[in-house]
Amino acid sequence: MNQSTAFGGFRAAVAARLKQSDLWLVAGMFGTVMLLVLPVPPFLLDLMLTVSIAISLLILLVILYVREPAEFSGFPSLLLFVTLFRLALNVASTRLILLDGNAGHVIEAFGTFVVRGNYVVGIVVFAILVLINFSVITKGAGRIAEVAARFTLDAMPGKQMAIDAELGAGVINEEQARTRRRKVEQEADFYGAMDGASKFVRGDAIAAVLITLINIIGGFVIGIAQRGMSLTEALQRYTLLSIGDGLVSQVPALVISLAAGMLVTRAASKSSLGEELGEQLFAYPRALTLLTVMMVIFAIVPGMPMIPFLCMAGVTGYLAKTLHRKRSVANAAAEATKSGEKNAAAAGGAGAAAASDKIESLLAVDPLQIELGYGLVSLADTRRGGDLLERVTGVRRTFAQEMGILIPPIRLRDNLQLGANEYRFLLKGQPVAQGSLMPGYFLAMNATNSRVTVKGIPAVEPVFQLPATWIADTERKAAEVSGYSVVDSAAVLVTHLSETVRRRCFEIISRQDVQQLLDNLKQTHSTVVNELIPAQLTVGQVQRVLQNLLTEGVSIRNLSGILERVSDYASVTKNPDELSEQARRAVCSQIVKPFQGDNGALWCIHIDPRLEQQLLQGVRQSATEVALLLDPRLARQVVDALSKLVQQMLAAGHPPLVLCAPNLRLAFRRFFEATFSDLSVVSYAEVPNRVEVKSAGLLNLPE
Repeated sequence: MNQSTAFGGFRAAVAARLKQSDLWLVAGMFGTVMLLVLPVPPFLLDLMLTVSIAISLLILLVILYVREPAEFSGFPSLLLFVTLFRLALNVASTRLILLDGNAGHVIEAFGTFVVRGNYVVGIVVFAILVLINFSVITKGAGRIAEVAARFTLDAMPGKQMAIDAELGAGVINEEQARTRRRKVEQEADFYGAMDGASKFVRGDAIAAVLITLINIIGGFVIGIAQRGMSLTEALQRYTLLSIGDGLVSQVPALVISLAAGMLVTRAASKSSLGEELGEQLFAYPRALTLLTVMMVIFAIVPGMPMIPFLCMAGVTGYLAKTLHRKRSVANAAAEATKSGEKNAAAAGGAGAAAASDKIESLLAVDPLQIELGYGLVSLADTRRGGDLLERVTGVRRTFAQEMGILIPPIRLRDNLQLGANEYRFLLKGQPVAQGSLMPGYFLAMNATNSRVTVKGIPAVEPVFQLPATWIADTERKAAEVSGYSVVDSAAVLVTHLSETVRRRCFEIISRQDVQQLLDNLKQTHSTVVNELIPAQLTVGQVQRVLQNLLTEGVSIRNLSGILERVSDYASVTKNPDELSEQARRAVCSQIVKPFQGDNGALWCIHIDPRLEQQLLQGVRQSATEVALLLDPRLARQVVDALSKLVQQMLAAGHPPLVLCAPNLRLAFRRFFEATFSDLSVVSYAEVPNRVEVKSAGLLNLPE
């Protein structure tokens, strides 16, 4: 059997044992309870004390390699169990000390070898350990756990809103959003549990002092009154055993307290604590050089021991010289790499220019393009940690899932005519939106109307024109705790891009895109595609129908259902407007759902029947489109009345929605969309029967 096979068998055996860890835990807890009741022989107590020390050291070593505190989510429960186990050992050892005057070799070794049989020194050492554990480590770790728990819980709303914002912008998908939300919840639960678990350690330190005092007093009384020992003999015997018992308990307690403090003070990192500290302590060779000079100065000061300081100066000087050499080599390699990349880019550019020397290549127009100022180019540079390209791909993926359309590849390029931190979106070569960012800063938006003001640079959120503030990374956590939604620069750009694409997607979809959608649908629903095209409609007419739906934000992901409905009426009319109205009824539940409240009710504005008849008289329908013609005075009156009702719905927390007759819906919406860009209009035929309709107001005109 080779080594790899043997190691594989060992891993399988360990995995099989871990599957029964619940049984081991039950056995351990039951055994701990039995320790409180049953007497334990000295050799078994020695074994259990060794286990206690080993468990505490194992916990400390695991925490050294944990990258995020929440990864060790079982630590609070484990801390309670280990504390109970250690107290049970104290009870068992106390029983042996007082009954037999013998508590095993481990306690005796700590009482004689560690403090050399001097119970006065033992008491002093024990008191120092208790003071360090109780007043320094435990108190500090408990305070840090309390503050971390409060800050983490206060920051939860801001973190969750940031996750929702990135999900809505297409930066992350649903699975990633669920993972991040679960991580935020686990982090809050962990720090909340650690806040309570720190009290266990503190109580354990107090219990150790009391148990040791009780052992000394009880042993002193038993030795003199029951065993007939002299005062000095009883004091020597029982005090040393009690001090040894206290030291055996305090050493693992001190290790556990140190582990708890390290866990709550750790920040999330991509490496273990040792690697992280090594990288940070030795990241500055100049600091080591200055330290070497200081050690030499200490060595030559009269009265100071020269050899220790010179040895330390030699070690730090060697480290400084080594780090300086490594940094010089790394800088030279980086310069060489950068020079090679520039030469390769120049050669590649020359080759590309020679290969694409055709004038026809200048006629190509990108459907979508992002132009960046030179200060924002790093957002798209993966070598500098930029992930803009990946996030843009996420926007395309999100639109395919939500809206059912395939956004063409989005090209990114730099534009020196823009400001350093400015960006611009181009649709078929024409600018449609622009904004500015601050790389290295975060945009904080007061989504919860918090009264706390964050320090930073005032700005305006580019999508909905909301007031915001650019803040530094050091202010990010405080802003999240105050209820602000905080996102980075790339997320702001991607959110703006997502909303721009959402509002302009009807212009983006081309006949070639429609043909691609039809070809994809044909693989699963060939009948509906073959029946509709080209026998009843052309690809251009289908494109017009889909554009009408996308204009009003209706998803076309249920393309088979939409085309089936269109096919039913394509023999009656070829008017894309009429066909799109029929297509809306195929997805009526989808259209109405965003406007329904928590109880499923649909709040909307009704139109007075007399006004509705008057508006219907102005509807004009041609072979290709529908329009509404109104007298200017009547139009102004309708706008004024509708404006008041829309403001009332917004104040009540309802999205503005008008309910009208089917033959008026499209004409009404097109006539008033320039004035009310966020106003939605549905017809009676688009409201499912099971939906309860409630009136938010009646649109009528004064007599």
